[in-house]
Amino acid sequence: METIYTWYGHAAHGLKVGESRLLIDPYFTGNPAAAVKPEHLSADYILITHGHGDHIGDTVSIAKRTGALCISNAEISTWLRNKGLKTHAQHIGGGYHYPFGYLKLTQALHGSSLPDGSYGGNPAGFLLTTPDEKKIYIAGDTGLFGDMQLIGDEGIDLALIPIGDNYTMGPEDALIAVKLLRPKRVVPVHYNTWELIAQDPQAWKKRVESETETKVVVLQPGESLSL
Repeated sequence: METIYTWYGHAAHGLKVGESRLLIDPYFTGNPAAAVKPEHLSADYILITHGHGDHIGDTVSIAKRTGALCISNAEISTWLRNKGLKTHAQHIGGGYHYPFGYLKLTQALHGSSLPDGSYGGNPAGFLLTTPDEKKIYIAGDTGLFGDMQLIGDEGIDLALIPIGDNYTMGPEDALIAVKLLRPKRVVPVHYNTWELIAQDPQAWKKRVESETETKVVVLQPGESLSL
């Protein structure tokens, strides 16, 4: 089973796992780094790490158009369900078997309020085990935390981690995160969308690959890689 990952810019991701099409944190409208327009995307599932506007993004419009199942914590799922969307609620530490694999919510050190100011519950990351046992860790917006080592013990094939600083980990902490996670490959995300989170991904790649066994894949918005 082929799994294809696409970075759409900022923290918007796409995964195609077999026949299942996933969008994660689909922020396109108003995103200066967005590679596509939301109306050009299809989805069977939409995963939301937390409620901030640059992550919940175009969830409502995409889900209404496509009928996608929205997966997030209970608070965000309730907010989306009240807008007429199909949802599946989980919480940190809990997993569920979907057609695209076993999805578990992990902790993330961040905030989570929804665009209208509603409480968005605890922010989260996602740990996905695909049907052919590929492990993908989507950190979401987070600071560094020591339990990343436990996530790494799962044997991560691909990690998606922020490097932008100010709101999330920066290059130094993200390097430590790689050392804890020990993924085969890592894609840096959540940087260069605005000047406030400007970073040099090639410099970070050079340092990570000189200090760890992990391969860094620097993608341009809209580019993909296969697992």
